[in-house]
Amino acid sequence: MNSIIVPVNEGGFLAATMWERSDAKATVILHPATAVVQGFYKGFAEYLFNRGFNVLTYDYRGTGRSTSGIVRNCSVSMSDWIEQDVGCITAWAKAHFPDLSLLAVGHSVGGHAVLLSSATHALQAAVIVASHAGVTSTIKQTTEKLRVWCLLRVLAPVLCRIFGYMPARLLGLGEDLPAPVMLQWGRWSAMPGYFYDDPDWDARQRASEITLPVLVMGFDDDPWANSEAITRLMEPVHKAKIERREIRHAEFELPAIGHMGFFRARCADKLWPVVGEWLESQCHD
Repeated sequence: MNSIIVPVNEGGFLAATMWERSDAKATVILHPATAVVQGFYKGFAEYLFNRGFNVLTYDYRGTGRSTSGIVRNCSVSMSDWIEQDVGCITAWAKAHFPDLSLLAVGHSVGGHAVLLSSATHALQAAVIVASHAGVTSTIKQTTEKLRVWCLLRVLAPVLCRIFGYMPARLLGLGEDLPAPVMLQWGRWSAMPGYFYDDPDWDARQRASEITLPVLVMGFDDDPWANSEAITRLMEPVHKAKIERREIRHAEFELPAIGHMGFFRARCADKLWPVVGEWLESQCHD
């Protein structure tokens, strides 16, 4: 396991961790969720490494170890993460392991990156975990819908104006976030088609152009990435070879999975092999 720094062409850098083996069957990039640092994925990364893969984790700019200076001075947006950060980390992996298939696992916004980043053309296959069109209206539970609506539409704009960034740690919501990330996320959540309705971005066209095999993982107790929200996300993806699995946590004798639980140790024995075996099946000589 080695720590590396990957420069971003548009400015800044990505702090990454590389698990490398001489007999790797492929290289897997783990694209993180919003406000989640790469350390959260360490156990899953080590699992994939032990299955024979090179594994690369990293933090988006303005989060975790990819923060240079004060977060309030970070001007990157969520679409910058998806295009620029993912593009640079993918290019680094391709350049360093040119003879290996390149795979990706994207969690939440990391799954958005799989669908929308122009770097996806370099991938052999990808897994999307708990990724959805984050439209507030798709949340089923009234209390949670109201909570998320207040956070994204009311609290976030006020806090970003006061602090110059989103103080997520203060609220117990994960890593602090650059203001442009949080504000763009909030705007997308108000659009019926999420980022597909953003007139400043060609998200729908990007998603419609990917052709690789994609395993889409959803969980029945995830309040945000529920079945409807996942369907909305995948709606424009017509050319890719989609395999969708909706996991019922009780059938796997798990107390809960939710939005974050797949990557926790309690899912290691029962769910991680689902992804590990699928990734192995996508490796080609």
